[in-house]
Amino acid sequence: MLKSIDPILTPDLLRLLASMGHGDDLVVVDANHPATRIAAATSSQRLIQLPGMRMETAVRAIMTLYPLDDFDPDPVRVMMPVDDSDRVPDVQRAVLAEIERAAGGPVAPGKLSRTHFYRAAAAGFGVVQVGDSRAYGCFLIRKGVIS
Repeated sequence: MLKSIDPILTPDLLRLLASMGHGDDLVVVDANHPATRIAAATSSQRLIQLPGMRMETAVRAIMTLYPLDDFDPDPVRVMMPVDDSDRVPDVQRAVLAEIERAAGGPVAPGKLSRTHFYRAAAAGFGVVQVGDSRAYGCFLIRKGVIS
């Protein structure tokens, strides 16, 4: 146990976050995502699983340590619903609220189709799969710098 570090942030997750550099994408996905296959293609080839966790709880903990890239116009990208690209699923609303709270202001996410999201995720640094089964709980969060 460490003081002031959320216990959700496991040693493996902390190692993944600390290994990332500016501009690297953290792939945070729901339980439905093909995370094992995607993780094998990432830079680190790492898959961190947080079973039984709600997406916004995991992202809230990650964002206590993770600097969001403020040089990028789309530091957060989400997977668009296939049936309605304008719809914002509840899981995305909840996670974006946590990211905005950590960032101290509004964050407008970039939207990617399912196939584009999978390609971008495979080019990411590593994958965190949360046990949340709500559809479209798929995020790319770009790491920034600490000034």
